[in-house]
Amino acid sequence: MGTSTLLLYSSGILSLSRILLNNLVKKSTAFSPKHLHTSTGIITRCPLQLKLRKIKNEVKWQAVLSYKDTSIKLEDPSQVEGCVSKAQNMLAGDGVGICDDLITLEIMSANVCDLTLIDLPGIARVPVQGQPEDIGDKIKNLIRRFIEKNETINLVVVPCNVDIATTEALKMAQEADPEGRRTLAILTKPDLIDKGTEKIILKIVRNQVIPLSKGYIVVKCRGQRQIEDGTSLEQAIQEEIGFFKNHEFFRCLLQEEKASVNCLATKLTQDLVDHIKKSLPLLADEINKQLRNSRAELNHYHKVSPPLETENLKEFFIGIMIKFNEKINRMASGAAGYRDNLFVQLNSEFKQWKEQLDCTKSSFHQVVQDVVDDYDLKYRGRELPGFSDYNVFEMVVQRLVIELKEPAIDRLRVIREIIQEQFLDVSEKCFPIYPHLQNVAMNKIEDIQLKQEAKVEQRIMEQFEMEKLLYTQDEIYFKTLNKIHSSGELASEDRYPGLESRNKYPEMLKAYYEIVVQRLADQVPMLIRYFMLKESAHLLCTEMLGLTDCANIAEVLREESDISRRRIITQARIERLTIAQKKLRNFI
Repeated sequence: MGTSTLLLYSSGILSLSRILLNNLVKKSTAFSPKHLHTSTGIITRCPLQLKLRKIKNEVKWQAVLSYKDTSIKLEDPSQVEGCVSKAQNMLAGDGVGICDDLITLEIMSANVCDLTLIDLPGIARVPVQGQPEDIGDKIKNLIRRFIEKNETINLVVVPCNVDIATTEALKMAQEADPEGRRTLAILTKPDLIDKGTEKIILKIVRNQVIPLSKGYIVVKCRGQRQIEDGTSLEQAIQEEIGFFKNHEFFRCLLQEEKASVNCLATKLTQDLVDHIKKSLPLLADEINKQLRNSRAELNHYHKVSPPLETENLKEFFIGIMIKFNEKINRMASGAAGYRDNLFVQLNSEFKQWKEQLDCTKSSFHQVVQDVVDDYDLKYRGRELPGFSDYNVFEMVVQRLVIELKEPAIDRLRVIREIIQEQFLDVSEKCFPIYPHLQNVAMNKIEDIQLKQEAKVEQRIMEQFEMEKLLYTQDEIYFKTLNKIHSSGELASEDRYPGLESRNKYPEMLKAYYEIVVQRLADQVPMLIRYFMLKESAHLLCTEMLGLTDCANIAEVLREESDISRRRIITQARIERLTIAQKKLRNFI
């Protein structure tokens, strides 16, 4: 909304556009307020933005009515009322409902001034048939959206024959503009006041009742009968002057320039000029800010958009692929200090894997103890009492360790999803406007990850098959055993004190299981890291860089359908803002 915008709203249910147009378009022979609504009841049911544009050409009158996605060119002023009415019905429905959607009527003529007016619905107190019970609240909320903006002048239209102190429209204006710097009150219908209340009206107009910085103006517009009788604007203005000149109490207001539409037109023009002057520094700051943002946006498009020249296309594409590969390799290397450090997530998963292994120790130890305790009863073969079969304990270890295979595979799948999601996120950030290239990258990422997952799964299966061998170096075994050995005497390769006793088996197998847990705690993550991350990253970078040799790079770099449109819009916005910036410098 520009600095030359007038907001119109009232405490009653009458058309406000006609009142202002009486003042601002009175000399135009091509358009007059009679071309807007002339019926009674709620007439303005949607915010109506009236843009007056002075043009210097042979065209006497032209207009465009627009709302939502609809735009209608008008050839004749007589089309205005029907088109506005149809637009309101489309937005607010047939009847007396209201809608927040804006209707814009842009009128271009040599006979108008450059000005923007917004006509708002009048405040309804009691819903009529066909209106919701909260119609009053809806209208007030709509009005507040507009009148709270500091760049607008609010024109409050109040009939003289109501108590201004209780007028809802003026109350809302005071809430939005407590100091009254942006509020001008227009008093209408001075011919309908009760005898004896004239002095009260004079006090109001002279700013002695509810002070406003811009004050009050009294006007007497054409009534419904005059409109139906075809009274011209010029004739109505003359009749208005005659009314005030001959009025016993109000004639003084003419001399004080506080009465008549001519006075209103003059005051509005001056107020708008003053308001614009005060708003220019703020407007200049806002234009500069928008210009910086728009240039940054356009610069972004230039950086990520392919060049138009075919010979530079491959070089541009290679540059994109290099940046993509750098991010993927940095992610795979796990270098500290980067926000996209994938290893933060992976380390958490590997830690959970270690905790999961540690949780199985107690159950393993218990099973081994149970086997030792029940050996003679359940497992003894041909051996004499006191001897034990190593195969029995080997079988127990194999069975319990193999149960860890499924959790290891589950952890692999979780990590694969994490890595794949991170790789896809890199492709989205590196190719934000290239849907075809994103699709190619996505397919390659998913294909490589699936193949690598199958490879790692096979390696994990092989690892668990090897765990069936129950092997570790003697030195490692004794070192672990001595950590958990209950007696003070240490075991070594040449000394096996007491180890032949069956009651020592739980400690011995516990030591071996510690080795297995440590081996799996490291080996499974290493397999996953190498194949799912390091090798996957290498394969992905190689295949993506290989796209530079494809026949149709232009097709791969095809942009989203609306990117070009957004670039053109941004360029046009910069041009308009630059022109506005130059013009403002001449005024400030």
